[in-house]
Amino acid sequence: MARHGTGSRPTTIRELRQSEWAEAQTAARSIRDEMRENLLQKLERREPLFPGIVGYEDSVVPQLVNAVLSRHHFILLGLRGQAKSRILRSLVELLDEAVPVIAGCEINDNPFVPLCRACRDRVAAEGDATPVAWLPRERRFVEKLATPDVTVADLIGDVDPIRAARGGFDLSSELTIHYGLLPRANRGIFAINELPDLAGKIQVGLFNIMQEGDIQIKGYPIRLKLDVALVFSANPEDYTARGKIITPLKDRIGSEVRTHYPQSLAHGVAITAQEAWTRRHPNGRLLLPDFLQEVVEQIAFAARESKQVDRRSGVSQRLPISCLENVVSNAERRAIWNREAVITPRPADVYAALPAITGKLELEYEGEMKGGEAIARGLIGEAIGRVYSARLGGAPVKEVVVWFEAGGAVKIADTTPAAEALRLLRHVPGLIEMSALLGVPDQAEPGLLVAACELILEGLYVQQRIDRTEQRGFVGAPRTERKAGREDQSAPPAAGRRRNFN
Repeated sequence: MARHGTGSRPTTIRELRQSEWAEAQTAARSIRDEMRENLLQKLERREPLFPGIVGYEDSVVPQLVNAVLSRHHFILLGLRGQAKSRILRSLVELLDEAVPVIAGCEINDNPFVPLCRACRDRVAAEGDATPVAWLPRERRFVEKLATPDVTVADLIGDVDPIRAARGGFDLSSELTIHYGLLPRANRGIFAINELPDLAGKIQVGLFNIMQEGDIQIKGYPIRLKLDVALVFSANPEDYTARGKIITPLKDRIGSEVRTHYPQSLAHGVAITAQEAWTRRHPNGRLLLPDFLQEVVEQIAFAARESKQVDRRSGVSQRLPISCLENVVSNAERRAIWNREAVITPRPADVYAALPAITGKLELEYEGEMKGGEAIARGLIGEAIGRVYSARLGGAPVKEVVVWFEAGGAVKIADTTPAAEALRLLRHVPGLIEMSALLGVPDQAEPGLLVAACELILEGLYVQQRIDRTEQRGFVGAPRTERKAGREDQSAPPAAGRRRNFN
């Protein structure tokens, strides 16, 4: 379709008939045809289809493309935090920049084929002089969160007695209707989030519009061939927890697209880095170690695999996003307190981010008995262990372990300045040299060195090579102590207390 500049767009039906818009034969094109044609153009030009959506390139996106090319109404089915709403909102990019409507129409009537009674009467009276307005693509997307209290009047419409009285109309006249959200989404996309929460009788009204194109308001039928692309989202847990999608509506939904959590650590890290509010300071003041980003992401991966976490509820991608934001905030607090020029998060800051983790875990009975905080601490330890094994597996740690077993100890608080912490860590033979295996050379910024050394010590603790207590810190524990009761000892000290490695 030819695009019109703001100054060259037709302002009446007469001008519209003589315009490129009418000549391009888009006047009778439906919304789903429009989405299909624009998607085909994007595919031909190799343009990105869903910017900001990471990890769905080979799974969800091909199914979405097929659904749009097939002109289907479709539903996104997946657990919380899987970008379902973002995908639905990004469908706006498949619409034309703007479409002509009869000026002032409540339901965005096509100037050549008006639906509502008011516009039909207006065109009959004014003819080709009827004013035309242009509706931008952003206003052609209507979104509704389904809740049990949604009524037919909310979605479809109702009789407005005040309008009837003022106009002197009979209550059965179409001119008395106050249109709901669905008619107002005419010639656009109508999205309903959490569809199972919608009452069954309301769902019946949806499938009637999807196929037959007629509605009933207060007992009398109104023929409205609405041109709407209906898209939905739903959580599989809701089918039994709160409601269900009625069978006739499911039958009319053309495609069911299943979403999923990140399937690789790299995808998870990329999503969290994209969404988390970490770009707070200009000029590179924040140094965020990549291995710490992996630790934060591994917390979510470990939670999704844990038997103590409800897998049916899922672990939202918002968990690592919120966690990373808290990690940066704790490091920011330390840097301000110590007047440090560089903000560098370290493993101690992950433990300080417990409030961003516990509230996002739905626990099984066993997990409830242990408590959300204990489970979250265990997940952090498991995440650190995974990153340590992946990046430092087989590293020469004997010298470090022997030093601790000989009575060495390191006491560092999460508020300890980087320079002071590094001075203490340099007493451990071979520790600074090992940081190079994490991509941090011994001449790196002090905060980065501290973060790398802390990760190594935490990893050795998780592997039961050294011990850690709140009173003494990281120490060399007797071997009999390392083999028993470590799960209960895995909880780190509270923020601001000493973390001692022995």
